[in-house]
Amino acid sequence: MKTSYNIFQDSYANKGNLKGQIVMVLFRIAHLATISNTAKIFMIPYLIFYRIFVEWFLGIEIQYPVKIGPGLKLWHGQATVIHQSTTIGANCTLRQCTTIGNKRNADGSKSSGAIIGNNVDIGAGVYIIGNIKIQSNCVIGAGTIITKDFDEAAIIVGNPGRILRSLGI
Repeated sequence: MKTSYNIFQDSYANKGNLKGQIVMVLFRIAHLATISNTAKIFMIPYLIFYRIFVEWFLGIEIQYPVKIGPGLKLWHGQATVIHQSTTIGANCTLRQCTTIGNKRNADGSKSSGAIIGNNVDIGAGVYIIGNIKIQSNCVIGAGTIITKDFDEAAIIVGNPGRILRSLGI
């Protein structure tokens, strides 16, 4: 972990979006529990508060072990679910009803989480399931279901997700 940690690192990205600002500050505080087992033990009351308030009342399930770069924009976060093994780069955007999860493999084991690059714009109702890698600077259209890796900056749409247009970045 970095030597400095700013719990307000997403505030500017969510300017004008109070719910997004609140959720991201609460997430950044909860994420401090990943520093060590001792920190996690001391933070149990806060983690319980985080789970009840953010997940139950606000309807956004961003598990505290998720690795998220600075500047995450959380627009209309209702029904957003992000699995704890997910890694999200800097300056990404998530919209409502987005699920980033893992899947159970044929042998019964769970896959590792998705890795999403920097500056990825994820539309409403997107499902990213499994050990997926998405290149930086992609735009994922609303309602897209991602089941494979995308190694180039592109606009991705459809079910299953396919490249509509390469962005050439």
